[in-house]
Amino acid sequence: MSGRRSTRREEPDELPALRVLGLTKHYGDVVALAELDLVVPEGEAVVLVGHNGSGKSTLLSMVGGVLEPTDGQVVVHGEANDTLRARALRSWIPDNPVLYDDLSVREHLEYVNRMHGGTGDGPEIDDLIERLGLSGREDGLPSQFSRGLRQKTALAVGLCRPFALLLIDEPFVGLDASGRLALLELIEEVRDNGATVVVATHDPEVIDRFDRGIMLADGELVHDGAATDLHDLLSADDRHAG
Repeated sequence: MSGRRSTRREEPDELPALRVLGLTKHYGDVVALAELDLVVPEGEAVVLVGHNGSGKSTLLSMVGGVLEPTDGQVVVHGEANDTLRARALRSWIPDNPVLYDDLSVREHLEYVNRMHGGTGDGPEIDDLIERLGLSGREDGLPSQFSRGLRQKTALAVGLCRPFALLLIDEPFVGLDASGRLALLELIEEVRDNGATVVVATHDPEVIDRFDRGIMLADGELVHDGAATDLHDLLSADDRHAG
């Protein structure tokens, strides 16, 4: 595996979608994420891979603003990560969906869309419900759904609002084939519309749908390059783990 850091550099007048500077997370003597520097240009689709405990969720949780770093800084489109502007610019969809017990699918989408300046009843709401396979379930309570349907609801909630940076942790877990395809198509559309996407996954079958691949191991960056390069690295990593 490559031990290099990213050599990507911005142009002087270019403002990256995401900049990570010396970001670390320690739990006592345990290093969940070693010091990390990262620059992600606007409009790039990044896939983040690594085995359990590699630091993927830790990194995304800190970028998503729900986990406090031990040290370092996260900047979203030039804004410090703890500002209201940065929070408005990013949409964070965690591995374990956080949903209201007493709101239906549609009520979730209406509430989040309105909270971010929408009308709550635009055609994009119905489009997400249909494309993510939630038609007929829109009046149901996600608290009573299966893991897969809860995941689809969380994806719809994260996608129903405006954002410039989309972060998703393990979105393909629990999704059926149609849900996987719908999500990949939605990610592609988000990128085509100019947003930046960072997705953590264990699924090697989706890697080729991304521009850039980042691999973490034991909290350290071990690869940053073309997403297609990850196939050989993951195969070698699996052999080493076995």
